[in-house]
Amino acid sequence: MLKFYYNAAPNPMKVALLLEELGLPYEAVPVDTRKGEQHSAEFLKINPNGKVPVIVDGDVRVFDSNGILLYLADRAKRFVPTDAASAARGNMISWLMFIATGIGPFSGQSVHFRHAAPEPKEYALNRYDFEAQRHWKIVENHLATNTYMLGDEYSIVDMAFWGWARLIPYVLGTGDATWTTYPNTKRLLDLINARPAVARADALKTKHAFKAEMDDDAKRNMFPQNERLKK
Repeated sequence: MLKFYYNAAPNPMKVALLLEELGLPYEAVPVDTRKGEQHSAEFLKINPNGKVPVIVDGDVRVFDSNGILLYLADRAKRFVPTDAASAARGNMISWLMFIATGIGPFSGQSVHFRHAAPEPKEYALNRYDFEAQRHWKIVENHLATNTYMLGDEYSIVDMAFWGWARLIPYVLGTGDATWTTYPNTKRLLDLINARPAVARADALKTKHAFKAEMDDDAKRNMFPQNERLKK
């Protein structure tokens, strides 16, 4: 059976959504990053980058969330254009990589510098907040003329979008006012949230009691780079 190493962060949850959409049987293996389980020798054999998600599918191991989405969708021939030479496939790869290299990293860094980084952080927060807003505005404008990220068809790009879109108010620190600025993004988020697979994916969060406290041990495990500042 396929093993899915996860926690409740945006990147693992997008994979959880695809697994539920496909109806694939899988074993969910929790990795508690605040406890430092991602740094264990056992886990690093599975993903040398020490991050979730990862899947192990027989002899196949895939890490990086958007890589996993593409692998699973291609294997199932669902939620993805299958003609490698088609315009639809090129469009899918473009938007999937846009989320992988833009939306995810800049949203994540905006979260870090807004909510976790020590002072002084004004310059870094300004940079990542600006880039997060810029990337989300590209998505917002794109969705003004597209029902889903790839037009009329629900796809893995929408699942990648969903992982982060739920957190935009937290990412940007804009609260309820967020959706006034991003109404098309909210429309697609609501459309995806209405799918039964979303409730099943969200239920994964209740199957394991992940550490909630951001104490000193958790900070060392989540932000090991800060240890260099003490030397």
